[in-house]
Amino acid sequence: MALDLLTFGEALVEVMRIEVGSPLDRPAGFIGPYPSGAPFIFAVQAARLGMQSGVIGTVGADAFGRCLLEQLQADGVDFSGVHVSKTHTTGVAFIAYNADGTRDFVFHAKQAAAGQLSADMLAPALFDGLRCLHVTGSALSLNEGSLELGRHALWLAKERGAKVSFDPNIRPQLLPVEEAVRVYAEFVRAADVLLPTADELKLLTNAATLEDAVAALWEVNPGCLMILTQGSAGCVVYQNGAPPIHVPAFNVQEVDPTGAGDCFDAGFLARWLAGDDLTSAARFGNACGALAVTAMGPMAGARRLDEVRAFISSG
Repeated sequence: MALDLLTFGEALVEVMRIEVGSPLDRPAGFIGPYPSGAPFIFAVQAARLGMQSGVIGTVGADAFGRCLLEQLQADGVDFSGVHVSKTHTTGVAFIAYNADGTRDFVFHAKQAAAGQLSADMLAPALFDGLRCLHVTGSALSLNEGSLELGRHALWLAKERGAKVSFDPNIRPQLLPVEEAVRVYAEFVRAADVLLPTADELKLLTNAATLEDAVAALWEVNPGCLMILTQGSAGCVVYQNGAPPIHVPAFNVQEVDPTGAGDCFDAGFLARWLAGDDLTSAARFGNACGALAVTAMGPMAGARRLDEVRAFISSG
């Protein structure tokens, strides 16, 4: 069956501090492992919304790898593109939560199975009938192999007539910002949908203000649809030649912010592909992002279609 959404990148489990304000450089308690990795969170959320979703990546032949693969199988994600390495262990992200709402990360990714990506892993059959390839900046930042995989996937998607969405998801822990901006440029130019934060857009366009950044984006990709994500403030929909539309967020009690952006992306794209108008699709994405933060674990808050619709109806 043809896929609605396909993505690729870092296959991880997450291990998190139990207490807020407990730094990673001191002994303290952790919880986990939780199946994670931005592309994998995205694929699971898309599947729970009824989309045919698939993911490409690499796990180790170990307990953490089984943790992730079993989750994909339970949610009906096509993981035929996920390879099992006999020489590298599954990637791990260690996370600490700060009192100001920020997070600190230690990634075991580039040197783990997660970082062993290459263009020859791509099965062209996964692109037959594909509707949208979703690319994350973090996936492109692992190494040269992952970047080449991304470039080849981009070519296959365009060659097969699929749409392309790009979430910059800039992670300085994986790739210095200046290098990320250079690497991501071709994906910004190729994107049908761009899903940045305001800070990411300014970095990508080398602009001082948001207004200048939006204008610079239209210069390099005038047909791109942009959804500017704003966290607890919701999102803004930008189309070239039309006034921006602010779509407010939902008010929820945050438990774990990890995965909110990936769930937003999946929610928006699922409804955009289903033919919803942009405001409705953005509101649906906001609902998915809000629900994502209400449970501990990056995939635990990714809800099913009926649950998201009930949440929206409840206001």
